[in-house]
Amino acid sequence: MNSYTYEEIEIGKNEAFSVTVTEEMLKGFEMITGDTNPLHTDEEYARSRQYKGRVAYGMMSASFLSTLAGVYLPGRYSLIQSVEIKFAEPVFIGDVLEVRGEVTEKNDTYRLIFLKVTIRNDSGKKVCRGKMQIQILDGAADGGEK
Repeated sequence: MNSYTYEEIEIGKNEAFSVTVTEEMLKGFEMITGDTNPLHTDEEYARSRQYKGRVAYGMMSASFLSTLAGVYLPGRYSLIQSVEIKFAEPVFIGDVLEVRGEVTEKNDTYRLIFLKVTIRNDSGKKVCRGKMQIQILDGAADGGEK
């Protein structure tokens, strides 16, 4: 887990990680949300709608933005204020997603950073794109910045 302080983060700073979408993730997301839409749960139904298989939940894919902020950029001192996301392509079981964020702006008064975020599949197609606003918490309580 990264522990970037507000002062350490500069415009242009970026971080990324990869994750493979699994059957277990879809089942877990269904259990948490109660979303039983057959596009996500029924292989035959999804294929009848011209998809190559069940489509992963868009919000599940977007949920990796929480990992991006909470673990990678800024990491430990992260408090997500807002997320704006657009879904561009479907995601399927077995897809390897690259989740990437880049700092585009900072607000010194409120200790906010603004990220441009993208999620691409292993074919390089952008499946999600958007923006995040993240407050950087003071790390003094645990020996970090003051």
